[in-house]
Amino acid sequence: MKNILITGGTGFIGSHTCLSFLEEGFNITIIDSLKNSSKAVLKGIKEILELTNNYNEKKINFYEGDVRNRAFLKEVFLKAKKKNKPIDAVIHFAGLKAIQESTLKPILYWDVNVNGSINLFKIMEENNCTTILFSSSATVYGDSQEIPFKESALVKPFNTYGYTKAAVENILNNIFNADCSRWRIGNLRYFNPIGSHPSGLIGENPNSKSENIFPNICQVASGLRDKLHIFGNDWPTPDGTCYRDYIHIVDLAEIHKKTLKFLFNKKSINITLNIGKGNSCSVLELINTFERVNNIKINYEFTSRRVGDIAIYYADTTKIYNLLNWKPLKSIDDMCKDGWNWQKKLLSG
Repeated sequence: MKNILITGGTGFIGSHTCLSFLEEGFNITIIDSLKNSSKAVLKGIKEILELTNNYNEKKINFYEGDVRNRAFLKEVFLKAKKKNKPIDAVIHFAGLKAIQESTLKPILYWDVNVNGSINLFKIMEENNCTTILFSSSATVYGDSQEIPFKESALVKPFNTYGYTKAAVENILNNIFNADCSRWRIGNLRYFNPIGSHPSGLIGENPNSKSENIFPNICQVASGLRDKLHIFGNDWPTPDGTCYRDYIHIVDLAEIHKKTLKFLFNKKSINITLNIGKGNSCSVLELINTFERVNNIKINYEFTSRRVGDIAIYYADTTKIYNLLNWKPLKSIDDMCKDGWNWQKKLLSG
């Protein structure tokens, strides 16, 4: 079975992806700085796997460290070789992702997201590991007027976070063009992942204040926040609020496995794929769905528009469907039910 290194593997997307690969028997090495996550997520992954008698502690290794630390990365690859499990591929989640913070701390974001990625790519090349899935973002499209967003759309981000994601994509494209006979690269542009694993044993629990709407909805529902702030009700949309493409985190995790298998079956390839449901849901529709399926009231108020927001965006998913015959399975109802189930269990400890 293949040996996969997952950077940022204890984060929201990373943890669900680790679980997906472990469920199928892959050997997983996780590295994470734990800046915005917790090692406790490993316990949740273990408990889920034990529910199906599928836990094998020999198939998972965790190392705390930063991708900016080249000596640390070298040691991780070396340890994998010493265990006769040399790393076959990397799924690269590690990075900072708060848009507003990126504007205030651009040097930090370029250092972590870009310099950290360059360090990783260097160590991969030194170890003849040339297969990678990169966690990119729909923010690279900026305020493109081509809705739905296609992978061929002009890349024109307008915040530091988006610039760093686009920069790493460009670096990977340069790497592939310089040595297209060996590299297998997948850039996955996420839209809006929400929800949690149906067990409620792993989910989104940011250590810092989240800019994302769904964890804030859950915190209002649980009483950790007084109210939800909705940024504008005067957008040119049917209900005046922004429309976004929400995808269940379990669907998102599964497509990593499907895409990586696709890469393994190619001698060399460089692809960019949108990862979303391919339709949009308004902020008010999301809140109303959450209230309906969970029988709970969300207190909210409208505030002024947030700088950098756009009215509507969602993914054109034609390419991923044609290439991998994949469509997400879970609904907005599922996202709201599973996300709240996680939040309730988090509150109860």
